[in-house]
Amino acid sequence: MWFDPLCPWAWMTSRWLLEVEKVRPVTVEFHVMSLSVLNSGRELPEQYVALMEKGWGPVRVCVAAAQQYGEQVLRDLYTAYGTRIHLNKQELGPELDAAALADVGLDPALAAAATSTEYDEALTASHNAGMKPVGTDVGTPVIHAPGPEGRTIAFFGPVVTPAPKGEDAGRLYDGVLLVAGTPGFYELKRTRDLGPIFD
Repeated sequence: MWFDPLCPWAWMTSRWLLEVEKVRPVTVEFHVMSLSVLNSGRELPEQYVALMEKGWGPVRVCVAAAQQYGEQVLRDLYTAYGTRIHLNKQELGPELDAAALADVGLDPALAAAATSTEYDEALTASHNAGMKPVGTDVGTPVIHAPGPEGRTIAFFGPVVTPAPKGEDAGRLYDGVLLVAGTPGFYELKRTRDLGPIFD
């Protein structure tokens, strides 16, 4: 799964995938994409531009942590960020970055990566690895999963709230893989009438 800590829908999808691990033979690997990279150079509303500026911090910190400790740290670091951003409504900034790192026992000094361009090349590479198979007209979450005949299928979503649990999570996973693995299948969508339900 490719995530940006800013996105509440990616957070919902990640919590669903962790439920899927309990009922299907699936191991979720977390990778970083960036809404700030995705939207760079695009015409955006002023409020969203400000959010994208702040959005560089968490993804840079995630990439710095993955480089220092290995990508396996992203699972817990993303959970720390998501809990603080989406559940606790903590503001983006240096305090958030240092606290999320400390929550999972990583060096809080890595928070300095938030304002550095040192990790931008690696961030962009991770972003592109996730987005290239699905295109740039989608955001996060992006998932790569095993498809028919062993080939990888990639897709945006699912966008779901609340995150299904137990066998409901497993059934959604089965269905998503079925439709995403169908040659020529591109989109299934309806209007969202609920915001993210963080339960």
